[in-house]
Amino acid sequence: MSYTPHGCHLIAGEKITTDTQFSSAPATGQAFEFSAGTPELVAQACVAAHKAFAGFAATTREARAVLLETIADEIDARGDAITEIGSAETGLPEGRLVGERGRTTGQLRLFATHIRNGDYLDRRHDEALPERQPLPRPDLRMMQRPIGPVAVFGASNFPLAFSVAGGDTAAALAAGCPVVVKGHGAHPGTGEIVADAITAAVKACGMDAGIFSLVQGGSRAVGEALVTDPRIKAVGFTGSLGGGRALFNLCAARPEPIPFFGELGSVNPMFVLPEAAANRGEKLGADWAGSLTMGVGQFCTNPGIALVVEGSDADQFVTAAKAGLEAVSAQTMLTDGMAEAYRNGARRVAEGAGVKSLLTTSCEGRDAAPYLFEVSAADWLADEVLAEEVFGPLGLVIRVKDAAQMLEIAESFKGQLTATLQMDDGDIDLARDLLPILERMAGRVLANGFPTGVEVCDTMVHGGPYPASTNFGATSVGTLSIRRFLRPVCYQNLPEALLPKDLLSV
Repeated sequence: MSYTPHGCHLIAGEKITTDTQFSSAPATGQAFEFSAGTPELVAQACVAAHKAFAGFAATTREARAVLLETIADEIDARGDAITEIGSAETGLPEGRLVGERGRTTGQLRLFATHIRNGDYLDRRHDEALPERQPLPRPDLRMMQRPIGPVAVFGASNFPLAFSVAGGDTAAALAAGCPVVVKGHGAHPGTGEIVADAITAAVKACGMDAGIFSLVQGGSRAVGEALVTDPRIKAVGFTGSLGGGRALFNLCAARPEPIPFFGELGSVNPMFVLPEAAANRGEKLGADWAGSLTMGVGQFCTNPGIALVVEGSDADQFVTAAKAGLEAVSAQTMLTDGMAEAYRNGARRVAEGAGVKSLLTTSCEGRDAAPYLFEVSAADWLADEVLAEEVFGPLGLVIRVKDAAQMLEIAESFKGQLTATLQMDDGDIDLARDLLPILERMAGRVLANGFPTGVEVCDTMVHGGPYPASTNFGATSVGTLSIRRFLRPVCYQNLPEALLPKDLLSV
């Protein structure tokens, strides 16, 4: 490998080492040593972010847009090195990493365009009415303002798009909030290169170096120190339900509770309606198998559960899905721990009452191969464990008796990122009955598609009711995600000399 990591933390523009080291665990190639994070280092980064906040919040939208574009340029300039070490660390193929880098730089540039437009500020002005009776009205102006330093936790399954310079970081910097990132131990070298790119961009733009820091690895105490530091005002997190809930509880228990925007888990149910199953059940089964195994099933929008009305059409769907999954060989997962959790999840499903194994595989180490199970609606409703996410290429088919039972199952789901309707024209009445349930269940409702693959744009919602996310009113993808790191401030009778410049034209 041509790129050799320096193994340092990046704290307000400075490379810093710590006494404790940890080794990377690459899927292929050489392991490297990295300095491990400490609570003391977290405090240093948070102090720098706090000191930088007032000045960064006062920068113009144009200055922050240029910063975001410069970060994107610096990442692209390191593209080959990112792909090289990213592939070694994660086992992801070159094409996937190149595409993910494009998504990462694309969302940075999208936010630059978004803040230049200015609509996100939601500026309002109620002019003074001094003659109004019985009481005059003061001059009132309102706009969104940045909330303060933001903590971001790098995600395991997206080493670029949901990590050091991912959507949370892009949204926070766009809003005018300094960022302290806790890098993920699964890909520290990848995180380091991206952090170097951000640091170079901050310097090139003449910004305060305190607006960005990366703390690598470390024990659970490092994450706990980050979310409980009094200078941190919000947290962005993508990860496991258990780890996310623990951090959420810490945020809520602080003397000053802060918002925790966590994306935690989802099984993303797919409802195969009767006419669609009759007309194209075979194709739907094959396509579902493709979506289940995309990226070794390591997508938070992986459609792990399919519901279909029992009968010959369901048989056709299941047969095609099984054939599609059988054709997929074992693939490398992102970490050894993730592969072991996947196998444990498959065993948990297989042991469920009434569960029938349709495709079982043997996979060891870091590899994962597909599993397929089916269960009756009655048995599924009786076992809450079957509704828990299994992160990987595992599918569970729920056979329902009729449309009424499909509605009953839909009502039983907890919060989800997505819910999908596979439907034809003759299914419109059932779809109409399902839609209000799915709207309450999920942040994104699809028709005749698959949820894997999340468009980064103005309209995207990547979030949903708990446990899909900890804040159902937020999204972690798309330009609306900037609203997580803003709060409205009303200015009453302030002279124009004191008003933010963005309010003067309103």
